[in-house]
Amino acid sequence: MLPEKPFLPITSRDNPRLKHLRGLLEHASVRRKSSQTVLEGIHLLDAYQRAEKIPDSIFLAESAQTHPEVNDLLDAWPSVARFVLPDALYKEMRTLGQGIDIMALIDTAFTALPEQLDADVLILEDVQDAGNVGTLLRTAAAAGIKQVICTTGTALVWSPRVLRAGMGAQFGLQVIEHADIREILERLTIPLHATSSHADQSLYALNLRTPIAWLMGNEGQGASQIALENAISVSIPQPGGQESLNVAIAGAVCMFEMVRQRLI
Repeated sequence: MLPEKPFLPITSRDNPRLKHLRGLLEHASVRRKSSQTVLEGIHLLDAYQRAEKIPDSIFLAESAQTHPEVNDLLDAWPSVARFVLPDALYKEMRTLGQGIDIMALIDTAFTALPEQLDADVLILEDVQDAGNVGTLLRTAAAAGIKQVICTTGTALVWSPRVLRAGMGAQFGLQVIEHADIREILERLTIPLHATSSHADQSLYALNLRTPIAWLMGNEGQGASQIALENAISVSIPQPGGQESLNVAIAGAVCMFEMVRQRLI
């Protein structure tokens, strides 16, 4: 067993590690440039550990050192550097509300768009709300979809807000960001399905038992014209008469209709 790393104190807000951590929490440009992000809170760190991944370093408040859940995580990562901050200094850093004060710095690897897309895939085209993106990632993981592709206008998957909304779903997915919709379309070898309130074909009339690409579009504009021109447009029946569904709800309905059909 590896020897456990000692707790290293940080007492100054001008500490370079803290400055970098604060930059990752607050600025997408810092996350992109360093290919790193921050997991904040015990639940995200626990999900990262269960995914058998190892963080770069851990930061916690003095009062969290004796918490049983914190100790379990630290026992699982004995070789990871750990830094302890006075409670007041940690509170200046955190973006979560009151809870167990712990966060971890992790690396985020770049994944290139595959030459061929031939397995179930979720495509997020300019989905801008962090909550919607995180929910769609979590739903895709639950439905057994392993690959998610995000176009350039989509909220960044490794931002703290999307990480929280996804509840760690990112850790079990192959996520590709900053993709161009035209390049995605060129590499698809399976049918593309896009939801549209103007489509005549019902979701429930489709055969969803073979590999499928699902495309979920922008909250206000929906799927782009080029996507719709290359997709099977489907509608979700709404007897209540609403104009449209929230994109994350629509995605969940589609993906789990696929699951239902494949379990019959």
